[in-house]
Amino acid sequence: MTVSAGLGIANFPFEDAKGFWRWVDLCDSGGVDSIWQSDRLIGPDPNLECMSVMAALAGATRNLKFGMNVASLGLRDPVLTAKACATIDVLSEGRLLPAFGVGSSRSRDYAATGTPTRGRGKRSEEGLQILSRLWREDAVTLEGEYYQLQDASIAPKPVQQPLPLWVGGSAPQAIERTAKWGTGWQAGIESPTEVKPVITAIKARAAELGRPIDEDHYGAGFAFRFGSADEPIVARYAELLNKRIGKPAEGFLAVGGCEEIMALLQRFREAGVHKFILRPIAHGTEEMLEQSRLLIERALPEVMGLN
Repeated sequence: MTVSAGLGIANFPFEDAKGFWRWVDLCDSGGVDSIWQSDRLIGPDPNLECMSVMAALAGATRNLKFGMNVASLGLRDPVLTAKACATIDVLSEGRLLPAFGVGSSRSRDYAATGTPTRGRGKRSEEGLQILSRLWREDAVTLEGEYYQLQDASIAPKPVQQPLPLWVGGSAPQAIERTAKWGTGWQAGIESPTEVKPVITAIKARAAELGRPIDEDHYGAGFAFRFGSADEPIVARYAELLNKRIGKPAEGFLAVGGCEEIMALLQRFREAGVHKFILRPIAHGTEEMLEQSRLLIERALPEVMGLN
């Protein structure tokens, strides 16, 4: 079992594309395990489209793995998505980490794309089955409620066999989807206390189905900042997080130094988490670079020491 740490971004905090690629280069050369891009289509804040980012990273990096945290499969055609993921995995020589969830019914992305929210769970479940099967089978037939395939195949197949299929969500239906089709599970905005029973439930259900998931394929993430809790950027972040989750932000972010980051990381480890997506609390290229550099220099060696 291995413990690893990647970096994630929910929006686009850089001034321009050059700043983004400077950050990517730092991660690629600094020993960061992976980069994770959140999925959002409609909104006033700048955001990159996650599948496009995956394709760009395939050609611009040499060491990094990369994934979506998490892409809404309820919004995406699963055949097109399966083909895109296979293509990106081939061109990156096996570094894609696909991760999917249903997507929130409150997301404006559904209305903007003319996609009904009703039935999105069942669509996603059928979609996960299609992804998993197209990536490894030569002839896929499916008579689903939403999707129908007859002897469908894609080529080339992904380099990774099996191609990882991380699943997000903590509801009972998400636990079932993960146990049936996932090779890993990725938490959302959840504390160690909230993560632990989900991991326990997935392990139990996957064992019942005869397809246990590797112990080190359970992931979670939190925001961090090398600095002080009284900095305006930290206060704003905590306020927005409080409004979003409806509870105090304790257990969802680490502010201070390496000691605070590792303490929260260890709490997640005790809950069964091995893979981490750490999100810098920063704005602007230089702040993103500085926060990421501090994590690479101070915290990553300690994370690696857990192995």
